[in-house]
Amino acid sequence: MIPLPPDPWSIGLYAGPDPLHLAPIPGLAGPIMTRELVTDVPAAFVADPFLLPHGGEWHLFFEILNRENGLGEIGWASSPDARAWTYRGVVLHERFHLSYPHVFIHEGVVFMTPETLGAGAVRLYRADPFPTRWIHVADLVTGALADPTPFRFEQRWWMFACPTPSSHDALALFSADALHGPWTEHSASPLIVNDKSRARPGGRVVLPDGRPIRFAQDCGPRYGSGVRAFAITELTGDTYAERECSENPVLGPAGSGWNGKGMHHIDAWCLPDGRWIAAVDGIPPK
Repeated sequence: MIPLPPDPWSIGLYAGPDPLHLAPIPGLAGPIMTRELVTDVPAAFVADPFLLPHGGEWHLFFEILNRENGLGEIGWASSPDARAWTYRGVVLHERFHLSYPHVFIHEGVVFMTPETLGAGAVRLYRADPFPTRWIHVADLVTGALADPTPFRFEQRWWMFACPTPSSHDALALFSADALHGPWTEHSASPLIVNDKSRARPGGRVVLPDGRPIRFAQDCGPRYGSGVRAFAITELTGDTYAERECSENPVLGPAGSGWNGKGMHHIDAWCLPDGRWIAAVDGIPPK
């Protein structure tokens, strides 16, 4: 069994007027999910949270590092109001490490593209039934690609991923006409090389005004230093351009508490009243 880290990742909620201006929710300043709340496996930490409103409830999927086998597994929690959360259990585990459970709905079906480096491909899973059983239905792209982040834009599928999962310093881009593929690498890919500060995906792509914004982990000073946002200004079959958002960094270490040392992930959703809510993760000082 691997030892307990003294500075474990935990999961919290932020909110704000838009996905670039987020802060702790008053009355909900602490984490909503910690390793202590995981009851079915011995957890070293929880991280990489993704939200999904579905069936009148909020659902939260996240990585659990299982101390017993040293592998990441996908956990699930639910909430009626996105404030009070109940841990439900591990819903996906494989013979290899899993993390970054990017979950989304397409044509009424719930899918997930977790990070699956050990499988040698980006795997697509379908919920059947949601949310407790996940079936591997396709390999989208071969290779060891970290934090795959698919999104739909202008009648086409796109996907960011990091092809250098150990150094966090490159960003690849793929596209497809249909979710199940075939997927091809963009002619401008890799979009970024040798830059740890803006390459590795850090959460779901959002389109607050119809144009995509991608989030990137800032691993420059160290892994988990913060999250930066980039507005995609041009995205076609053979061109790509982006600009850094002036609000950067959109997430960073709080200085103390559960996220005092660092943060590296954001999953932002627009609520019916126009406000935004986001699942985030953080690591405390030792």
